This record gives sequence, structure tokens and C-alpha cells, in this order.
Amino acid sequence: MLRYATRTILHARMMSGDSFGALTDIEKIMLDSVKATGPISFSTFIQLSLGHPTHGYYMKPEHAVFGTQGDFITSPEISQMFGELVALWMIKQWMDTNVKVPFRVVELGPGRGTLMDDILRVLKQLPAARGKLKSIHLVESSPTMRALQEGKLRKASQEGNFETVWHDAIEEIEHEEDVFTMLVAHEFFDALPVNVIERTQQGWNEVLIAPSSDPSIKYTMPSSESDQNSDSPPQLHHTSSRWTPSSTLLGLASPRFFSLPVGTRIEVSRASMNQARGCALVIDYGADKAFSDSLRAFKQHKIVDIFCSPGECDVTTNKSMADLVSTHGPISQRNFLTRMGIEIRAAALVRSASSLERKRAIEDGASRLIDPLGMGEQYKVLGAVAKGRAEEGQDGSEVWPFTVIQDSAQQSI
Repeated sequence: MLRYATRTILHARMMSGDSFGALTDIEKIMLDSVKATGPISFSTFIQLSLGHPTHGYYMKPEHAVFGTQGDFITSPEISQMFGELVALWMIKQWMDTNVKVPFRVVELGPGRGTLMDDILRVLKQLPAARGKLKSIHLVESSPTMRALQEGKLRKASQEGNFETVWHDAIEEIEHEEDVFTMLVAHEFFDALPVNVIERTQQGWNEVLIAPSSDPSIKYTMPSSESDQNSDSPPQLHHTSSRWTPSSTLLGLASPRFFSLPVGTRIEVSRASMNQARGCALVIDYGADKAFSDSLRAFKQHKIVDIFCSPGECDVTTNKSMADLVSTHGPISQRNFLTRMGIEIRAAALVRSASSLERKRAIEDGASRLIDPLGMGEQYKVLGAVAKGRAEEGQDGSEVWPFTVIQDSAQQSI
């Protein structure tokens, strides 16, 4: 059994062992690792839970993952309008840069291929883009998901004169100076491993996962340093605070961390995006700040305990978008789609719909994507564009729809 331990002390009693059911294959692997080398990091926990070659959540063919039959549903699966507007934004950046150069489309974590399929359909219909698409690159490590993507994109690949390439990691994609790169990452960074670190008087320490000393308790999460002197139940096993190289390096990863007070815990990802020639659009859970307690798991469209059946649930976290790359935004998904014209596009689709049921589905999809109490505000969007646009006579500081809109009163001042 694992517990949420810390190299300072955390607090919470998790469910009893029976509440979680039998140990999963991933959990057995984690326990063996802890016995052999000691407590594991949250980064290792997430990597094993999601990406283990045979037992990881995304690696198992029997996991539906997406859609109504899966554990969660994504914006591209709700409506084609999402992918269409993403495509329009990216093609606009290419046209503003240099329409003479060919382009390629890169997607990080393509899911079932729905978003890429919608993007390719838009590109096919735009005269300026015809014949300019050189290749598409899908960063996907799961053979199961690759098979779904291949099936979804087969028709577009056969009709289009471009190359389709899969990669295990973004680092495998070769740099091409004479090609404009359009990169999109939808709910990709939220699934990347994070380390949990805590600031102490001595510096940054790392929160780790270790076995519980009591076989009747599957997980425990001791939480503040004061708990060491409290009348804790005998089943809690406190781990002393220790320094790790990762905790120091991650604590220095952003200047924004320097002013955080002692006792602060934050989730930090090692991932970053290097801006190349082209544009990038990132849509994910997150905000322009660091998070301390956003780690959660999804199973059958419900949030469950992060330690519930490792390898059987999707594990996700909010991302501090300010630390991904120098970008425009973030703005809410609602603002992005509304400013890009989702209401106009929805109205056009409704007019051409063949049935009342189809019309309602279009309207419901648009409403859900921009719902201020749901996806519309939960998801944030940020964009990155190629350097050099200002040198070509364009204002690189303003990129629609990330431009700050002032009301008439402000403009008159």
C-alpha cells in the first residue's frame, strides 16, 4: 500500500484498503520499487500510472478513455467547431508570416485524432493552404491510441498529398528551417508528470509517496509539520524531511517561486515548449499561477482519489501556463472561441442542418464549449507566434484573439 508521504509532513487519512479494491498491476510495481529504492516522486507515480508500456492507463486497449463510454470527454469530441476555429487561428498566423513557405501541423497528445481530422478538413477547403501542407506529426507513445488515430485520419491522409509521422516525444521531430510549424496541444500538458515540492526554512523539499506502516490503511497523507507532535493515530507513519536534487532545481525553475512563503507546496513540471519558426496553440486546464493541490484522477466521468486504482484512472493536474513558454494569453476558452466567431459558425451549421435533432446538437455543443460555469472558463488558451513578424512590418505584440479589448470609456481617455 502506498501513502502520500513528504519530506516535510502532510496530513490526511485516506480510505481503508477495502475502499480501493484489490491492488492494480501498476500499484504492485510501485510497491516493489519503493521496497527496492525508497519513496517515489509524484512524477514517477504519474509516469507509471499513465505510460507504463503494458499496464499504463493510456496503453491498455480495453480503456475507452475518451467520449461518453470513456472516463472523460474533450472539447474536440463535443463539436467540430472547436477544431475548425483552432485551424483558422493557425492558418491566419501562417498567412501573416509568409504564405510562400510550406507548413506542417504538429499535435501533442492527439487523442482519437478528432482534433487533427477537423483541422485537416478546414485546411483542405482553404484555397491559400492547398498544396502547402507538407506533413503532420502526432506525438503519441501509446500503440492503442496510435491505431485509433490512424483509423480516424486514414481518409484525409489518402486524399491529401502529405506525410503522416508518429513520434514518442516532441524531441524526435526534426527542426526544419524552411517549413512553418503549426503546433497544437489540447489537454496534453495536464497529463505530463509533475513533482510536488514544499518550501521549508532550509529550502525546497520534495513530497514523496511511500508505503503505509499499517496494513489496514491503504493510503495516508500526513500534512503539516505540526502533525509530528500531535496525537496521531498509530497507523500514520511520518517520514522525515529530506533534501533532493530535484526539489532544489524545480524550486529555482521560476522567479515567481522566490517570494513564496515557507510552508507553500506547488506542483512543478519539467516540461517546456521551445518556440520555433511557426505558431503554437495550447488549450488546457490552468491559469497564470502556480498550483498546490490540483492533482486529481478521473474515472467514468467522475473525479476520484488520485490513488484510486493506479493504471485504471486518468491522472491530471492544472498547469501554470506562465511557465510553459513566452506567449500571448492565457485567455479563457470562452473568450477565444467567441472572439474567433463560434456563434457565427454555429448559426451557419444550424441553417444547413438536416434535422431538428442535429440543430439542437450543434447549439448544445457550442453552448457547452463556451459555458462560463464549465469548459468555457475551466480551460485556458494561450498562443505563441514566430519571432520576426514585427521585423516584417507587423505588430508582433498583438495577436488576435489575445488582444486586450478596451471598452469605449477606456478608449476615450
